[in-house]
Amino acid sequence: MGIASQDAIMQLSALVDEVDEPLKVTFKNIHMGYPSETLVRFLKAREWSIPKAHKMLVDCLNWRIQNHIDIILNKPIIPADLYRKIRDSQLVGMSGYTKDGHPVFAIGVGLSTYDKASVNYYVQSHIQINEYRDRVILPAASKKYGRHIGTCVKVLDMTGLKLSALNQLKLLTIISTVDDLNYPEKTETYYIVNAPYIFSACWKVVKPLLQERTRRKVQVLQGCGRDELLKHQPEQVTKLSSVQVP
Repeated sequence: MGIASQDAIMQLSALVDEVDEPLKVTFKNIHMGYPSETLVRFLKAREWSIPKAHKMLVDCLNWRIQNHIDIILNKPIIPADLYRKIRDSQLVGMSGYTKDGHPVFAIGVGLSTYDKASVNYYVQSHIQINEYRDRVILPAASKKYGRHIGTCVKVLDMTGLKLSALNQLKLLTIISTVDDLNYPEKTETYYIVNAPYIFSACWKVVKPLLQERTRRKVQVLQGCGRDELLKHQPEQVTKLSSVQVP
């Protein structure tokens, strides 16, 4: 990282030091002991513009306070049967680590239905998964590999994808916005596997909804993508896991 980058981090850090105490508290829940690395994420998300990164971060901290994000892991979706239906209808699991230590999330996009509750419940569930990743899985990965690991890899399995999936555009738009504004630069790469012929039509609709920096991270692989995935990941994590993220 160059001198200019280090200077930007120092300047943004000084601005964060001036925010009100409640914002400082929630910032600690974001950085989990790695404040500089967290500032870099927001700087990257705003092309290293310090004023824009500062605004983005402050807006994120206020969003967390207003929506009680710091305690969202202690607020399960109730009743329990509704919670389980929501989890069962969105196929998300952690399947291992890449060779350089990034947690791998396998997501059965094509077979997820997102039809057991309202959009708000699925958004809450998504945020809980994000927080579990950031506060439990990534710190565990950092401990396991002896260095800071703040990002993950996602393998998106399109098996069973149908055009009816476009009915979930509202949910996708909300989730994409939440991630872009409040969880920037948390995913290294999105690997698309088992894409049926209908995927190209769906991708044309979905692609404009994503930020350019997100689109650049998407790689569509041939078939199950095994050969390409094995370049980055041990063989056992190229298979979708049945273990869901809590």
